[in-house]
Amino acid sequence: MSSGQSGGKGGTAKSGGKPAGARDMRVKVKKAGKLKHSSQLWLERQLNDPYVKRAREMGYRSRAAFKLEEMDDRYKFLKPGQRLIDLGCAPGGWCQIAAKRIGLEQGKGHIVGIDLLAVDPIPGVDLIQLDFMADEAPALLTERLGGRADGVMSDMAANTTGHKKTDHLKIIALAEAAVEFAHSILAPGGFFLAKLFQGGDSAELLTMLKRDFTTVRNVKPAASRADSSELYVLATGYRRAAREQQAERPES
Repeated sequence: MSSGQSGGKGGTAKSGGKPAGARDMRVKVKKAGKLKHSSQLWLERQLNDPYVKRAREMGYRSRAAFKLEEMDDRYKFLKPGQRLIDLGCAPGGWCQIAAKRIGLEQGKGHIVGIDLLAVDPIPGVDLIQLDFMADEAPALLTERLGGRADGVMSDMAANTTGHKKTDHLKIIALAEAAVEFAHSILAPGGFFLAKLFQGGDSAELLTMLKRDFTTVRNVKPAASRADSSELYVLATGYRRAAREQQAERPES
């Protein structure tokens, strides 16, 4: 280990301050063929990521499963029997956690997931391979769920360009599209969860959520990488639908 004790008595330190006998236990990837340096670094990070290792051991599709698990452990928004929509669901980690917590294997609740990429089947989950931004996607999701949703979750992220402002605008656009869809399908009291990036202009989105939900929080789960600017917005207690229903009632 990089900070470990020297292997023998009176070992001398090597240049760089590392004791003699100490070993760096991280997995290193040798560059092979046409592997780009950035791809090499990504692969090394994956191989040394404890959440990736735990996900494999527990049978989760991705490390993102732990993000949802941590957020729900803290705020308790997933409940038995809920009807949920998962936007950008590939490879299925969030669906796995949600299915367990709403009791899907016991015949409780319903989950519909959508992604542009194919997702391997998950017992009880209704999966759609389609771009959520396609015109027909909202109607298809509503039809498959068969009624109002108790929660809309979005871990959608656009392909990054490397230009921070552009990347943030793209993810805000996805979040705004998810919010618009949520308004069409959420039941009163429902929740909305979506990925954002720190440091960008999300004020308008947050203002809109605060108007239509009882509580709005920014959440940075521990499973998010330390060097990542991602965070999540969790809005609970959906009240716009209730207000609209109240307004539509005829006066007595």
